[in-house]
Amino acid sequence: MSQIHSVLAQYWGYSTFRLLQEDIIRSVMTGKDTLALLPTGGGKSICFQVPAMAMEGLCLVISPLIALMKDQEQQLRAKGIRATAIISGMKKEEVSIALENCKNGGYKFLYVSPERLTSESFRTHLEELDICLIAVDEAHCVSQWGYDFRPPYLRIKDIRLLFPNVPVMALTASATPEVQEDICVQLGFNGRTIFRKSFARPNISYLVRPTENKSEHILKVLNNVPGTSIIYVRNRRKTREIAEWLMKQGIRADFYHAGLDQQTRLERQTRWMKGSTRVIVSTNAFGMGIDKPEVRSVIHIDLPDDLESYYQEAGRAGRDEKPSYAVILFNGADLLEMDGRAAKNFPPAEDVLRVYQALANYLQIPVGSGEGVTYEFDLIDFCTRFELDTTATYSCLKVLELDGRLTLTESLFLPGRIFIPLSNMELYKFQVERPDYDTVIKAIVRSYGGVHSDYVRISETEIARRAGIEKNELVHKLIELNKLEVIRYIASSETPRLTFNEARADAGKLRIKPESLQHRKERYLARLSAFRQFITDKNHCRSMILLAYFGEEDLQRCGMCDYCRDRNRLDLNDLELSAIEGQIIKFLSHGPQLPAAIIASMPAMNAEKLTEILRWMLDNETAGMDALGRYYVLSG
Repeated sequence: MSQIHSVLAQYWGYSTFRLLQEDIIRSVMTGKDTLALLPTGGGKSICFQVPAMAMEGLCLVISPLIALMKDQEQQLRAKGIRATAIISGMKKEEVSIALENCKNGGYKFLYVSPERLTSESFRTHLEELDICLIAVDEAHCVSQWGYDFRPPYLRIKDIRLLFPNVPVMALTASATPEVQEDICVQLGFNGRTIFRKSFARPNISYLVRPTENKSEHILKVLNNVPGTSIIYVRNRRKTREIAEWLMKQGIRADFYHAGLDQQTRLERQTRWMKGSTRVIVSTNAFGMGIDKPEVRSVIHIDLPDDLESYYQEAGRAGRDEKPSYAVILFNGADLLEMDGRAAKNFPPAEDVLRVYQALANYLQIPVGSGEGVTYEFDLIDFCTRFELDTTATYSCLKVLELDGRLTLTESLFLPGRIFIPLSNMELYKFQVERPDYDTVIKAIVRSYGGVHSDYVRISETEIARRAGIEKNELVHKLIELNKLEVIRYIASSETPRLTFNEARADAGKLRIKPESLQHRKERYLARLSAFRQFITDKNHCRSMILLAYFGEEDLQRCGMCDYCRDRNRLDLNDLELSAIEGQIIKFLSHGPQLPAAIIASMPAMNAEKLTEILRWMLDNETAGMDALGRYYVLSG
């Protein structure tokens, strides 16, 4: 058994790798920079975690998703693998201790956000680490052509200069050919080693339904497709409204969005994972890092911005490879709303500068200060205080984020953390002198190993239970112990955060290039147009449209989407249908004709079959019907 197979068996309990995983791992272990494109649920994390475990040194993982970093860190620790994550909101001392432990070999994986790479002090610490592999998760974020560009990702190429002989593994679930090439360029790849798993999900039926009655179609899907489901919407208010409506229909449902507190989100997610809640109605805050194999349907009743986002969200259905459904419900109002998004998402430069100045005043950041500093940030309070429109302000902040000026993080729960700087002897002496704290200290030490060497995440509720006191009393004692310098305690918190990636500039001198904004707007419109084409196209298989967008060739109809189902009813192959359709169009080129005349012009064809084909041509807008019931050819 090879070393990587031993690692896989020991820590993950698998005897074999999935398709392409072993090829990707062997590529990076031979020193090649490697890009891995694996669909959602395709096992990307194993591709860098296994080789890192088989190599000497520390694996640096760069990821933009704090929730996913925390999730992977906890999963690794559960396997007995030492991992840590440096995220926004951590104190300087926490970061320093974590990096010192990395330097001394205390950790095998170090997770950081791309924004951390902009810090000179972090880069100085980084040079002292024995890095064996750099893993870049969500690698599409490095490309300005991609759908989720993050400017700090461009700093990764600079980091590589510190480790010229360390291979890079870039991973993503969705990237067009253009983005794939740009990833390799922006990360300074020493070649073009790219592994692609087909984006095809043959067990998923992609169904697109134009409808003015979405409620009726939601019930139809849920009544016809047993099992758990996710319903995606674009705003928080709607999550509650739809979940409550479903409950009235006798369907166990709940809602989820980033505005809920951590405990509520965790409880709702757990109920859905266990199956006591059948349907979760959510914004796109739900699903990242969640691997529930038996989701039978994913329903979008609001339209995403692009095919990349849709593919990831729809791909949460059917990970057990059993038949599942990805359903889009839309109407004319949705298309109009989509058309107006670009104007909302890309406000004028002067509006952006006005919000930047207000932000500096709100956070009280002097010119030249604030670089790398994370602030708690309440968007509603900010907008209220400066009399700003919330939606427009959020768009301005996202433009500043795209420009690399700042990073905005949704509400994030950070658990309490404790570090004991005293030696065991010093701590014992304190317990003898102050027996009133003895029970609490014992509960901490017995519950959390490593508390003497690093900040550990704690549960105040659990410590209080073990110490036999109320949580409020415990928190009071922890605060007192912190004042006595026996422990260092950071209380749990849950607020949105905003990080300045650069020192605050004078708003009068700040330059948001109009051409840069225009370029990004054009790219956004192109992605929006591709998604619109996907849902409005009536002449092609949905799966083929999706796969072609991601650069796949030699495609075959999936046989399961709404287009293919209509085609299947005709019982004709593509060549036969094309030939008959061509004959009908040629006949109609002389002018509109009644169905009877069309059928009479083709005596060799079965009349019922021809009627089905005529209906199919109407549905797919290759033919129209006038007020007299006559068919005619539609232009284009």
